[in-house]
Amino acid sequence: MIRVGVILSGCGVNDGAEIHESVITMLALDKAGVETVLMAPNIDQMHVMNHYAGIEMDESRNVLVESARIARGKIRDMAEVHAADVDALIFPGGFGVAKNLCDYAMTGADCSVNPDVKRIATDVYKAGKPIGVICIAPAMFAKIMQSAEDSVKLTIGTDEQTASDINSMGSVHISCPVEDIVVDKDNKIVSTPAYMLAGKISEAAEGIEKLVKEVLAMV
Repeated sequence: MIRVGVILSGCGVNDGAEIHESVITMLALDKAGVETVLMAPNIDQMHVMNHYAGIEMDESRNVLVESARIARGKIRDMAEVHAADVDALIFPGGFGVAKNLCDYAMTGADCSVNPDVKRIATDVYKAGKPIGVICIAPAMFAKIMQSAEDSVKLTIGTDEQTASDINSMGSVHISCPVEDIVVDKDNKIVSTPAYMLAGKISEAAEGIEKLVKEVLAMV
């Protein structure tokens, strides 16, 4: 059976993984009859947000523990997962990608990436296995590719600043509507804007479902 790794970054759009994007990805993979290997880094979140009030909370939470909420407990510490364990990799979005998996939200194109995230993404890429990046995740992936001294075609939709950052990190940003995907066939990378542009869940779902289908076609 095909095994697809899905890397989560917490639970909640403002400080973790975007829940809609994560669940849509998991549902599309399940409908395709593949095994989903959910994982997250065992680290503290950058901060904790009250999603009701939109303010920061004075408490600490763990990325792996919070991601387990979305996974219904069936999740692995990504430090224990290797490229050989999966046939493809997908990153849902959410600010957790830009705050917990890397620090793009604070430092932009000068960001650094969590070592385990960088390791597994780089190893999967070098093994010629496909990778899907959703929402803000392409910005982080451009940084990973910069470290690998490679360039890939990516999209985050139409946001000018993020697109400029992706280009400055050595990859190529391509503008894309919410319901579509950008496919770098040579490098086996697929990206879609999702909630970088989506106004409702059905719009995000259309692009994510196309991304999952294309990633699986590349396996």
